[in-house]
Amino acid sequence: MVSTHPILSGVSAGISELKKNPMAVLQQGEGFPVAILNRNQPVFYAVPAKAYEQLLDRIEDLELAALVRERQDEPEVSVNLDEL
Repeated sequence: MVSTHPILSGVSAGISELKKNPMAVLQQGEGFPVAILNRNQPVFYAVPAKAYEQLLDRIEDLELAALVRERQDEPEVSVNLDEL
């Protein structure tokens, strides 16, 4: 039985390639994640720091948007800053 796994990256490299020159492998991705393969199966994705930070920012934006949608029908509360 052949097991196939999607590779969710335009660039992939083997673990031995990664061990030899990790920075060269990341540079091949040109700022995008690189799929790291073991025996032609993806085992993890090497994600550049900038792409990872953007991913976390996007997740945070989605969570905040969900919170806004969840609270949009709640009554408004008037606040006087001088009373705080």
